[in-house]
Amino acid sequence: MPPLASLSWPALTATVMPGHRVASGLNHNPRFPGGTLAMQQPHFARLGLDLSVYHPGTLNLSIAPHRYRVMAGRLTFRQVKWHPVEPAEDFSFFDCRLILPGAEPVAALVYYPHPETKPEHFQSPDMLEVLAPSLPGLAYGMQVDLAVDPAQMVMELNP
Repeated sequence: MPPLASLSWPALTATVMPGHRVASGLNHNPRFPGGTLAMQQPHFARLGLDLSVYHPGTLNLSIAPHRYRVMAGRLTFRQVKWHPVEPAEDFSFFDCRLILPGAEPVAALVYYPHPETKPEHFQSPDMLEVLAPSLPGLAYGMQVDLAVDPAQMVMELNP
């Protein structure tokens, strides 16, 4: 499990939103059996990032009316060839924590496939994909507090 994020990081309210369901495989796309995360996980493990502690899908969080600006990921992997046919992609991971109502903060990671190398399934600038342990009771429309290390990623109001 990654270290729990600093309690001094700024937090903002985010809303749990439906995603493309490609990471988890719940869209049943035959190109990605089991989901893209299941296919990527062994490649990230070989590069030193163990994702087995996280739920095998992304939590899609809207930070609207804010957007994010990437500073420097804790980890960045270039040209990861995780699929036999799809092109290689760049990925960064950012430390964050989730604070659910009435619960202790949960250490998590922002999962960021670089848009310039990602072939499809793009996100809007207010949507973050987060890898977290299973969080029972979480549902679309719920609000959670999200804190991200400001040295890695900055949240700012959308102009």
